[in-house]
Amino acid sequence: MLARLQQAVTLGLIALALAWAAYFYRAGSPVWAVAGALLIVFGYALFLAIEFVLLWFVNRGDPTPNATAWQLVKAWWGEVRTAPQVFCWRQPFRADAEPDFLPPGAQRRGVVLVHGFVCNRALWNPLMARLRALGIPFVAVNLEPVFGSIDRYAQVIEAAVRRVESATGQAPIVVAHSMGGLATRAWLGAYQADARVHRVITIGTPHRGTYLGRFGLTHNTRQMRPSSAWQEALAAAEPPQRFQRFTCFYGHCDNIVFPASTATLPQADNKHIAGVAHVHMAHHDEVVNEVLRWVATADSTSDARREPGATPAR
Repeated sequence: MLARLQQAVTLGLIALALAWAAYFYRAGSPVWAVAGALLIVFGYALFLAIEFVLLWFVNRGDPTPNATAWQLVKAWWGEVRTAPQVFCWRQPFRADAEPDFLPPGAQRRGVVLVHGFVCNRALWNPLMARLRALGIPFVAVNLEPVFGSIDRYAQVIEAAVRRVESATGQAPIVVAHSMGGLATRAWLGAYQADARVHRVITIGTPHRGTYLGRFGLTHNTRQMRPSSAWQEALAAAEPPQRFQRFTCFYGHCDNIVFPASTATLPQADNKHIAGVAHVHMAHHDEVVNEVLRWVATADSTSDARREPGATPAR
């Protein structure tokens, strides 16, 4: 569903830009023709800039170290380059380019990949290609309905975890970006699945909501509002020791989840990534290295304990 929607948006914007350019060029206004077409195609960069201005204001009261102006500009430019790759090419047209990888007789620990809001499994295409090259089994989910309740995604994650368990005989690592981390927490609660996951790695997840959630109109975006009833009910039902299985990546240049510290959890291994925006963060080297590190660890009674040096949530 999401792929078709993003195909329509992408092709519609291109058609609109061409129609605008053709109309004003024929009307003898080449400047308007070029300027309007560029604004239609690259107008998203202005919306991203507004998000970065908001995060700068909101993060000033957060305990996370504030980003410098140069870090914010670099993060904005990184997101300007990343967003069209993800939302205008990879997700609309390459959603099935990297199929799930569960080779017969797999002996290695597997990975379940969970995307975030208005994304699909193609968000993970670069990581899936790397995992396949390394022989690491994986399943990437599509969270649907796209604008439904986060609770409904628990069954999607359960099905993916069961597939990896069956293929490998081992508890998988769940890697979740943005809203996907909340969906993973909902799955853990719904299925009491703590013993069935080796590690949960969240990337820019609004564990305690996000400032932008207050502008959301869909069911799942309302659930991501700070201190929403859904957020409070989720947290109240969770045992504190659960988060010892979590690595939480967060950043002071995350243009979707801010204040930055809302992407951390108590007792988790909270890792700050400086100068990187929200979507770009999903493929940061530190994230990929963390995934590969946990793939290589053996099952033991210490799996659920945080490693030495893990940082507390702020």
